[in-house]
Amino acid sequence: MTLIGPEAVVVRGDEAETVGMLGGKGRLLADSSATGGALSTLRVTLGRGKDGATPHYHGGSSELFFVVDGSAQVLVGNEVVTARSGDLVVVPPHLPHAFAAAPDSGADLLIVITPGVERFDYFRLLERIHAGEATVEELLAKQDLFDNHFLESPSWRDAREDAARSQP
Repeated sequence: MTLIGPEAVVVRGDEAETVGMLGGKGRLLADSSATGGALSTLRVTLGRGKDGATPHYHGGSSELFFVVDGSAQVLVGNEVVTARSGDLVVVPPHLPHAFAAAPDSGADLLIVITPGVERFDYFRLLERIHAGEATVEELLAKQDLFDNHFLESPSWRDAREDAARSQP
């Protein structure tokens, strides 16, 4: 990451830290501390039909999903929408949301949280959980720190079960 002057941030894609995710990978672009609290951003690439984030909400931030390529299922409240390449979904604070690649596609997403929350350690912890080096209980204990509050969503569960059934 390159800081230009006191206000601009330039992140070179090939220099971004990459973390493994359950359904793909995340490229950590700029955390809240790098943007003066304005935003946190990462790019997530998911394989065909793969899960991204489970249902959750943020108490103090909105989350923006821009589909760079492919298509994604996005939970917005109790509704699951399919967003395609070029589509934008913005979820305000307190609204339940989740995301995954659509059953028939991979997904390349740019995700922005604003105002920013220091979240890179959240994604590093997820990677450690998937590698068996940390526990879900550790993640649950840090929900307030990361402003990432997990919840149940029957509509999301049903949509993802339908997606799994449609996989070859």
